[in-house]
Amino acid sequence: MAKEILKKIKLQIPAGKATPAPPVGTVLGPAGINLQEFCTKFNDASKDKMGDIVPVEITLYADKSYDFVLKTAPAAFLIKKYAKINKGSAKGANDIVATITKDDLRAIAEIKLPDLNAYTIEEAMKIVEGTARNMGVAVKGLNDAELQEQAKEAAKEEAEQAKRDAELEEMEASAQDTSVDVEVITEKKDEENSEE
Repeated sequence: MAKEILKKIKLQIPAGKATPAPPVGTVLGPAGINLQEFCTKFNDASKDKMGDIVPVEITLYADKSYDFVLKTAPAAFLIKKYAKINKGSAKGANDIVATITKDDLRAIAEIKLPDLNAYTIEEAMKIVEGTARNMGVAVKGLNDAELQEQAKEAAKEEAEQAKRDAELEEMEASAQDTSVDVEVITEKKDEENSEE
């Protein structure tokens, strides 16, 4: 008979470096999992992926036992690793921060294929390319020219927006400088009241 599943927990931990300290301890401690045992098993299972962030899915059963499955590193992590950057663009595809080759794209897609909703390496490459695009990473010979053009247009648009913002601030400042005296008329009401 199959064990009753209490819950599933998902974490992302550096390969071979799990410790009972947070975030592992704070998530798994309340679940009743032996932290040292889990960390030892995880570190042994992930030591061949040292340096990578490894997503792990832990299934907790009603009898307090558990098992876990290691997933492939996140696509964003792999793209940053191949592009040799620390972080992606804050402006997405409007700001190119790095370029990778088609071979790099294929290598990342091959790593990610088991965890992606794709049947062929070409489909996986399209998924990874979309992630790279959103991070501001171009693929040489595939979308680099298109993204550079998009970045130029975005920079031009941003400059125009900054100019409009400056003009608006100037108008607001000049509107605050002009003060208008408004005469308050209260006598009229008094006259109307006396006529009644």
